[in-house]
Amino acid sequence: MSPTEPAGDAIGRLAASTRLLVALDFDGTLSPLEDEPMDARMLPAARVAIDALVAAPDTVVAFVSGRSLVDLRIIAEHDDSSRVLLAGSHGAEFWIPGEGVVSHGEDEADVRLRDALRTHAEQATAHLDGVWIEPKTFGFGVHTRRADAADAAEANRLVDRIVAAEAPHWRRRTGHNIVEFAFRHEGKDSAVAELRARVGATAVLFAGDDVTDEDAIASLGPDDLGVRVGEGASAAAVRVPDIAALAELLSGLAAERTRLRG
Repeated sequence: MSPTEPAGDAIGRLAASTRLLVALDFDGTLSPLEDEPMDARMLPAARVAIDALVAAPDTVVAFVSGRSLVDLRIIAEHDDSSRVLLAGSHGAEFWIPGEGVVSHGEDEADVRLRDALRTHAEQATAHLDGVWIEPKTFGFGVHTRRADAADAAEANRLVDRIVAAEAPHWRRRTGHNIVEFAFRHEGKDSAVAELRARVGATAVLFAGDDVTDEDAIASLGPDDLGVRVGEGASAAAVRVPDIAALAELLSGLAAERTRLRG
């Protein structure tokens, strides 16, 4: 999509595509950001839109998240009967209907280092109010949403120093009040590429609200559509102000796709 193409024209093109993948970040895109991350749940309007897309002809829906797969399944209220694909840990692990969990695997040495670094990070930040170290399958995250600015900066400084000393090869990502560290280097761009190939998509819509989502948005091709939810610099061709507006866009896409291909 060109930067000047109206969103309605882009939705029309996507609705007419042969095989559509709708890949969506979860936190901040379908669910409001929460002080307690495991409290996140889809807004009702977002769930209605997802259900409509899942039912639309030749349409595949996937959630692409930095969350570990086990946590993503909980907050997405996702069970084994779901037709929604999942990419957790930025695309290092997947859940596929009919197959279940598909992981790129873990090395025992990496797991031991992960556990040691996580412990060191917890010990180093235990005195800082509002800082929480989130366990992740391939690393951990430093949450500072509930901390004041000084404690947040100190937590990130301390953990950055630990990882630089003990695992300088790990990947570091930043997001809304979180810094993530991982021993795997997959990103949301590789997650979308793998999902595209797996389902044979001829076009992709990807929507997200955070820095890590820009990897996926920047990787999209001319027949695809990137959507940015909220503020912030973005390569997306379409921007919506909030989750409700994204839900409206997705519901419109589902309705138009059903009209054209139903």
